[in-house]
Amino acid sequence: MGNQNNSLSSLALQKFKKNFWGVFSLGLIACIGLISIFAYAFAPDASKNANQMHLSIHSESPGFEVQMLTIPSGIESEQNFFSKFFFGRNNTDTEVPIQSYEVKGDQLHFVEYASDGLKGLEKQVALSQFPGSNYKNYIDNRSFIFGTDKYGRDYLSRILIGSRISFFIGFVAVFISLVVGLLMGSLAGYYGGKVDAFIMWIINITWSIPTLLLVIAITLALGKGFWQVFIAVGLTMWVEVARVVRGQIISAKEMQYVTAARALGFGDYRIITKHILPNIFGPLIVISAANFAAAILIESGLSFLGIGAQPPMASWGAMIKDHYNYIILGKPYLAMIPGICIMLLVMAFMLVGNALRDALDVKA
Repeated sequence: MGNQNNSLSSLALQKFKKNFWGVFSLGLIACIGLISIFAYAFAPDASKNANQMHLSIHSESPGFEVQMLTIPSGIESEQNFFSKFFFGRNNTDTEVPIQSYEVKGDQLHFVEYASDGLKGLEKQVALSQFPGSNYKNYIDNRSFIFGTDKYGRDYLSRILIGSRISFFIGFVAVFISLVVGLLMGSLAGYYGGKVDAFIMWIINITWSIPTLLLVIAITLALGKGFWQVFIAVGLTMWVEVARVVRGQIISAKEMQYVTAARALGFGDYRIITKHILPNIFGPLIVISAANFAAAILIESGLSFLGIGAQPPMASWGAMIKDHYNYIILGKPYLAMIPGICIMLLVMAFMLVGNALRDALDVKA
C-alpha cells in the first residue's frame, strides 16, 4: 500500500512539473514569500514600517535621486539584531533631503530640497553633532527606484514590507477556514440527520450574509488591528470548505473502503481522518488556493475602506486607497504598482490551485 501511495505521489508530482504555469506561479509565490519574510533586508528604507517621511520629496517619479543628510540624534537604540532584521529598526536620527551644503567655521550650512525649481530654506547644524566632525559620512545620494508616496516615503520599501500582510493573511485565513470547515463539514456529511440539518442551517445563515459585510462586523467586534483582520477573514471563509467537505464525505462514506473500515471495527474519528479525508484531498487543495486569493482580495478591500491594517503599517490595499486619486493627477503608478502586485499574487495562487487539481486528478 505504501509503494502504491508513493507511486501515486510521484505521478502527481511529475504531472505538476509538466505544467509550466503551475511551476512558474509556485516559484513566484515562493519569491514573494521570501521577500515578505526578509522584507527589511531587501528594503532600502529599513525603518519600522518604512515610515521615514520626507514631505519635501513627496510624490516623486520612479528613479528620483536626491542628496540626503542624516543628522545623528545621539540616542542609542536598544534594539537587538533579531528585532531590527525582522521588524525594522527604530530610527532616531533625522534625515533631511538637501540641494547643496557647505562648511562655514564650525557649522554645516545646507539648503533643504524644494521641488519645481524652487530654492529651499537654508539651515545649519553644528559639526560637533557628527561623530568626529566627519559630516561627509552622513551625506549620501539616495535613489528611489519606485519613487516616493504622498508622504515622501520610499515606495519600493513600502511595497516590499506591504507584501507581508497580503501574503500571510492567506496562510492564516486558510488555516482557520480549514480547521473550522473540516470540523463542521465532516460532522455534517458523516453523521447526517439532525446534525447535518443544524450545521447546514448555520452554513446557510453565514452564506446569506455578504462576505465583506460579515468581515466588517467581525472586525468591528474584535477591534481594528493586524491579527483581528486575519481572524475575521478566516472566520468568513470556512463555509466554502465545509460545503465541499460535506458533499465529498456524503459520497465517500458509501464507498467500499469505508464499509470495510467499519467492519474492522474502526472508530468514526479514524475512518474520517485516516480513510475519507485523504481521498478528498484534491478538492480541498483547490478550494484552499481559491481561499488564498479571496483572502488577499478581502484584506485589500478592508484596507481600502480603512478598517484593515492601520497606519503606519504598510498594506497594498491601503496604498491603493492613499493614491487612487493620483490616477487622474498624472501619477497613476502610485495606485497601479500595488494593484499589479495584488493581481500577480492572486493569479499565482489560482494557477497553482488549477495545476494541483489537474495533477491530483486520478481519473486523468
